[in-house]
Amino acid sequence: MLTASEIMTKDVISVHPETPVAQLATLLTTHNISGVPVLDDDNNVIAVVTESDLIDQSKKLHIPTVVTILDSVFYLENPDKMEAEMKKIAATRVAEICSGTPKTISPDTRLDEIATIMAEDNIHTLPVLDEGKLVGIIGKKDIIKTLIS
Repeated sequence: MLTASEIMTKDVISVHPETPVAQLATLLTTHNISGVPVLDDDNNVIAVVTESDLIDQSKKLHIPTVVTILDSVFYLENPDKMEAEMKKIAATRVAEICSGTPKTISPDTRLDEIATIMAEDNIHTLPVLDEGKLVGIIGKKDIIKTLIS
């Protein structure tokens, strides 16, 4: 069974939390990739940012339903979710749109485990870490390329 080290992309394109969102969009389209790791100043992977994060910036804002009873306002949905959506829509930097602590794998993770993680957790981009250092990345396209070769 193939492992992550055999199918991963070793020349990893990454961004910094302060990278402008417009630059991220250009990077993803220019390199025809769906996501990149976000690295801190010490080159630690702190998040992953994907095309989906960019698309979320363009979606309609969902206003939560409220009910007023005797001058009291009751939210039928979580108002914090709307606030988070508003922040994401107005974001200008990667740090404001990227997903939190990313799921990562090691170089010896088997292909079937990688596919399971991607499918069950709806993940498109998996950083590959060896002793905490970024050594590669696997996207869904890497899995598909492996299947056809």
